[in-house]
Amino acid sequence: MPSGAPIPYRPDLAAEAKTWPFEEARKILARVERKTAAGSPPSEIVFETGYGPSGLPHIGTFGEVARTTWVRNAFQMMSKIKTRLIAFSDDMDGLRKIPGNIPNAEVLAANLGKPLTSVPDPFGTHASYGAHNNARLKSFLDRFGFEYEFLSSTECYKSGRFDRALQTVLEHYEAVRDIVLPTLGPERRATYSPFLPISPRSGRVLQVPILEWNKKAGTIVFDDEGKKTELPVTGGHAKCQWKVDWAMRWFALNVDYEMSGKDLISSVELSTKITTALGGTPPETLNYELFLAEDSQRISKSKGNGLSVDEWLTYGPDESIALFMYQKPKTAKRLFFDVIPKAVDDYVAYLEAYHSNETSEAQRIDNPVWHLHGGNPPTERYPVSFALLLTLVSASHAHNHDVLWGFIRSYAPQASPEANPGLERLVGYALKYYEDFVKPQKKYRSPSEKERVALSDLADRFEKLGNERDPETVQNVVYEIGKAHGFEPLRDWFKALYEVLFGQSAGPRFGSFAAVYGCIETAALIRRALAGEFTAAA
Repeated sequence: MPSGAPIPYRPDLAAEAKTWPFEEARKILARVERKTAAGSPPSEIVFETGYGPSGLPHIGTFGEVARTTWVRNAFQMMSKIKTRLIAFSDDMDGLRKIPGNIPNAEVLAANLGKPLTSVPDPFGTHASYGAHNNARLKSFLDRFGFEYEFLSSTECYKSGRFDRALQTVLEHYEAVRDIVLPTLGPERRATYSPFLPISPRSGRVLQVPILEWNKKAGTIVFDDEGKKTELPVTGGHAKCQWKVDWAMRWFALNVDYEMSGKDLISSVELSTKITTALGGTPPETLNYELFLAEDSQRISKSKGNGLSVDEWLTYGPDESIALFMYQKPKTAKRLFFDVIPKAVDDYVAYLEAYHSNETSEAQRIDNPVWHLHGGNPPTERYPVSFALLLTLVSASHAHNHDVLWGFIRSYAPQASPEANPGLERLVGYALKYYEDFVKPQKKYRSPSEKERVALSDLADRFEKLGNERDPETVQNVVYEIGKAHGFEPLRDWFKALYEVLFGQSAGPRFGSFAAVYGCIETAALIRRALAGEFTAAA
């Protein structure tokens, strides 16, 4: 995750980079060039991510901040202009519904419609429900080492930071309204206003028609429970409807870059038009695809059919979830437990490639681990993969930390928990993942007669290999046996090995497994399977 080290200014390298964060950074660089040519060179570049604190931070929050950080880092290789990342909390939004699994839900029920920062904290730890969730957000981002500036919508409205922008929205009231109206249904159009007054009587954010608006006085007039009321649009007395709010925020904070989910494409288009109508320059944007649940249906926070950050981090390291977020942001991907092992091993493979002597400097900045670690990936190497660890657990039937390390040290004597802390973490993750996901799904089968003869032959050959530890040498023997016994295609041979020996249809490279587990030990494993031990136990 972010290393904390400064990103080197290397426009020569960045110019040739092909990965998506650099492509996004070039959009921002072109924006700088346009502004400079127009006579207003920017003194800083503002990146923004938005967060609705009606619930707790989730995996999408992590993904958006991480992806924006990678674009920011790429830009810093291209330009010496100062950058900052704003994590913006829309905590002045009205509480619309009561989230599930919240203690003292009656506290929230009594305050529906009020700004989140005006709702008492049902957890009893902060001044408001909004403040509680904001604290969780900051703790969440700090956990991963992100560098950001937190901004509260409530504080921006009430402190006057948004006053000039709010006055600008009022001055362009009709233009802003007319941009939004065509996107609404007839009933909503009849009552729509860019502003939502906050009732002085109930404290609630009101969805009511605006009867009058006075641009010179900076006020709006509305009906508040039968009483005609006039309030300034500034100072936290009103807030903007959210699509207008987004545009107003871009305008007020001079936002240069913000990404959002594919479900917000129409909102981005609308807010872009509104920002332009206000006389501002809309930011550069990226719309990323949404994640899919196990059944390939869209993930819903209310349904709880996805995978949380904490759930992922029970079975894989931070780097694995970061890599999952990094890869193909514009492609919909299943987000469920079965994607974790591949994400872990992809990370290990990329890290190995990064440190290869054959990798050029230009290739290194196109390697995902460069982005994941802010230009400074760790130097640790991994002698075994996560998939291989899972298979070792399955084969050893010991499911024990020390047993796993025994196999690892036999294969890579220089490795140890102290010298390889990353691998030590993977051992713990593998043991946990195996118990919860692999073991319950194991289905051993007896070999066919053809497979039985081939397996017996393989066991004989492995015994002759003795203490051979070279994966290629071992793998070649496996290939030879498969071909000699007429397996066509050869993948049927490897599938048989995994189904008979491990009760699963796939796994890591078998030669790599046998090299780590030991050829003699693998031969013994094969003979146990041929004796029916595994099917009998099942």
